[in-house]
Amino acid sequence: MKHITSGAILALVLAGPAAAQGTLNIYAWADSIAPELIAKFEAETGSKVNVDAFNSNEDALTKLQAGNSGYDIVTPSQHFVKIMVDEGLLEDIDAHDMAAFAQVDEKWRKPWWDESGDYSIPLAFGTAGFTVNRDVYQGPVDSWAVLFEPPAELRGKIAMLSYPDEVVGGAELLIGVPFCSDDKGEMKKVLDLLRAQKPSVVAYTSDNIENRIGSGEVGAHFWWDGNTLRTRLAGANIEYAMPKEGLVGWLDSFVVPKGAANVAGAKAFIDFMSTEENATIQYNYYAHSSPVKLDPVKARFTPENAPELFPTVPVVFSQACGPEAQDLVTKVWTDLLQ
Repeated sequence: MKHITSGAILALVLAGPAAAQGTLNIYAWADSIAPELIAKFEAETGSKVNVDAFNSNEDALTKLQAGNSGYDIVTPSQHFVKIMVDEGLLEDIDAHDMAAFAQVDEKWRKPWWDESGDYSIPLAFGTAGFTVNRDVYQGPVDSWAVLFEPPAELRGKIAMLSYPDEVVGGAELLIGVPFCSDDKGEMKKVLDLLRAQKPSVVAYTSDNIENRIGSGEVGAHFWWDGNTLRTRLAGANIEYAMPKEGLVGWLDSFVVPKGAANVAGAKAFIDFMSTEENATIQYNYYAHSSPVKLDPVKARFTPENAPELFPTVPVVFSQACGPEAQDLVTKVWTDLLQ
């Protein structure tokens, strides 16, 4: 991993405040950016930062497709970055020339969703799976079958997310259907599995998950690794499953919407968030894995105290599906919720 030279750091310090002056409007996953860093950036630059939240990639995409979103930064997951690039919804910020890019781990540089390295800088990565409340359910959590073909203790005590993206991926992992399949027969198997599970599901929702699973209102919830970690550390008796079939992988990135009013401020904020010091603060707050260099002394989480962040099973990253495959995913979800 490369380090920023002292000269580059000095240039960033001198140029950053001037570039970042004004208002910066961010559209990010709920509770994903450390408030401490927002306050720090405002103090250092004199800018005003406003943060609005979304709970699904679909919401972020719809906002950008509508045009004139009013946002300077958005933080979609990898397959939605690809969609946004292909649809011309993002500014070319020459990300590969930014100070932040030098901090990115080699394996996340110019990935398949941004092969030119022009549009995005990684923010965080992790997995989607399911979490159980151990006061409600004491059985094994080594397979997606626990969620999709639940034992008696979990029937009527399961909650899923409100959108299909990762849920369909989890179902596909269980029954061996490849992501982005355009085979109607294979996707019928996915629908059949979800329909059979439906009587055990009390809610399809992406809101207030930590309270629902943490309190034991439900015994199992489709959820994410770091969110589970934060809720467990807050005292909830919960466990993140490691299904043998694998977990659904994701990586969220900073991108700048086409027509953003404050591109310079957006780039200054991205560089600011990607320094070793600030990335470590972000990691310790957000509790998801970092794709940029961290301070090894101050980084809070390890395999011993945060097993959620260090999967022991395969991780399969969500992909940007072609039109036919995406239509089938949409149809599966629409038919399921009818």
